[in-house]
Amino acid sequence: MSLKKWQDMADALAIESRAFIDGEFTDACNGNTFACISPIDGRHLANVANSQSPDVERAVGAARQSFNSGVWSQISPRERKTVLLRWAQLMREHSDELALLDSIDAGKTITDTTTGDIPCVIYCLEWFAEAIDKISGEVIPTDPSFLGMVTREPIGVVAAIVPWNYPLLMAAWKFAPALAAGNSVIIKPSEKSPLSILKAAQLARQAGVPKGVFQVLPGAGEVGNILSLHNDVDCLAFTGSGGTGRKIMRNAADSNLKRVWLELGGKSPNIILKDCPDLQRAASAAAYGIFANAGQVCSAGSRVLVHCDLKEKFLDYLQQATANFKAGNPLDPDTSMGALVDELQMNRVLGYIERGRAEAHLLMGGSRAAPVATGFYVEPTIFSCTDSQPSIAREEIFGPVLSVIPFDSSDEAIAIANASEYGLAAAVWSADIGTAHEMGRKLRAGTVWINCYDEIVDMNFPFGGYKQSGNGRDNSLHALEKYTELKSTIMRLR
Repeated sequence: MSLKKWQDMADALAIESRAFIDGEFTDACNGNTFACISPIDGRHLANVANSQSPDVERAVGAARQSFNSGVWSQISPRERKTVLLRWAQLMREHSDELALLDSIDAGKTITDTTTGDIPCVIYCLEWFAEAIDKISGEVIPTDPSFLGMVTREPIGVVAAIVPWNYPLLMAAWKFAPALAAGNSVIIKPSEKSPLSILKAAQLARQAGVPKGVFQVLPGAGEVGNILSLHNDVDCLAFTGSGGTGRKIMRNAADSNLKRVWLELGGKSPNIILKDCPDLQRAASAAAYGIFANAGQVCSAGSRVLVHCDLKEKFLDYLQQATANFKAGNPLDPDTSMGALVDELQMNRVLGYIERGRAEAHLLMGGSRAAPVATGFYVEPTIFSCTDSQPSIAREEIFGPVLSVIPFDSSDEAIAIANASEYGLAAAVWSADIGTAHEMGRKLRAGTVWINCYDEIVDMNFPFGGYKQSGNGRDNSLHALEKYTELKSTIMRLR
C-alpha cells in the first residue's frame, strides 16, 4: 500500500485502549489514563488505561483462578494447540492492523512490521502451538520394583513485562511458550507502545482463550513493580534495562522467590578480521545491524571491530551502505529507518552523540532528523574511534549510533569484544572457517553469527545472553523450560 493508504487506514483505526482483565476490556479502577503519543509526528493516539494496584490484584486473582480451575492448565496439549493456532490465524487475518498499530505507536517502519515483526509473531505462536503436543516425559531406568517418571507441568501464573522496541513480538516470545505449556499469563506492555498487544488480546478472546488465562495490564512501571512483588505470581519474564532487571530480582527475593527470567541489554561486537571474505558485504551487514529499527535493538551490532589494515576501506564501504538508511515517515513503504520511540529516547541518543563528539571522530550523521515535523528522529551516525575506551563504545545507547574500533590481532579483537558487561550477541567475518569457529568459541555471547549479522529468523535457535545481558533463553524448546516445573513420580510396583 502507498503512504496515503496507510495514513488513511491509521486515521480510521478503532483503537482499543482499555486493560484486558478476566476476559473483558475494562477501564482502570479509578478511571486514570495516560496519553499514547505517536513518535511519527507527536500525534495523540489514545488515552490508555493506567492500571493501578486494585487492577493488578484483580488480574492476578483471575489468573490464579483460571489456572487452578484447570480450564487451560489441565486440558490436553492438543486442545491448547487448536486454540493457539486459531489465534495465530486471526492474527494473520488482522496482520495489517497489528502492523499499523506497531508502526504508529513505536515509530517502526511499516515495511518492517508488515514483512518482519507481525509475520514473526504469528510464526512464534504457531511454532509453540505445534511443539507442545510433541513434548514427552521420561521413564527413568531404575530398580524394577519401581516405575520412575519425569514430567513437565505448567508453573502457574506467569507475568511478562515487555519492552517498546518490538511491542508485540517481544510479548509473543513470552506468552507463546508460557501459554502453550498451560500457564495463565499477564502481560504488562511498555507504556510507550501498548496498542498492538491490546488488539491481540481481543483476538485471543475471539479464538477461545478462556477468561483469566491471558490478560493485559497497560500502565506505568509501578504495575511491573507490583507484579514482581506479588506472592501469587509464580514466574516473571522481563525484557528491558539492567537497572529494572536488578529491581525485579530484588523484589522476587523479597517476596515469594518467584522464578525470574531476564533479557537485558547488549553492546554487541561485530568483528571484521583481516581475511574477511567480502568487505563490502560485511559493511552492508554492519549498517543493517545498527541502523535497522533505528538502532533500538538489544542485539544491535553497535560496535564494529575492524582490523587496522582494513579500516579505511571498510569505512568507505560503510558510509556507502549507510546511505541506504535515511530517516523517513514510517508509514511510507520506501522508508528504511523510522522514528525513535519518544522524545525522551531521542534526547538520550542525542546526548550520547554529543559525548561522542568529544571522545571520537564523527564520521557521519550526528544530528536530529526531521522527515516529519514534530516527530522524533535521529540521523544514522558513525564514529571512528582510536580505541575501545569512549563511552559511546562501551555503553548501550539504543539508537542509530555506531562505533568503529581498530585492532591489530585476533587476540586483541577477542579481548576488546569480551571487555563488556554485556554478552548478548556477536559476529565474526573470516574466510577461514577454522579461525571463525575458534573465535566464536572464545566470544562470551549467547548468539554468534559467522559471515553475517542477524540475517535469519528461526524459532529453533534459543535467544539470550551471557553476563549482564540476562539469564534464560527465549525461543526454541529451551524456552519451555522457563515456564514449566519438572516433577519426579516414583511408584512402587511390588
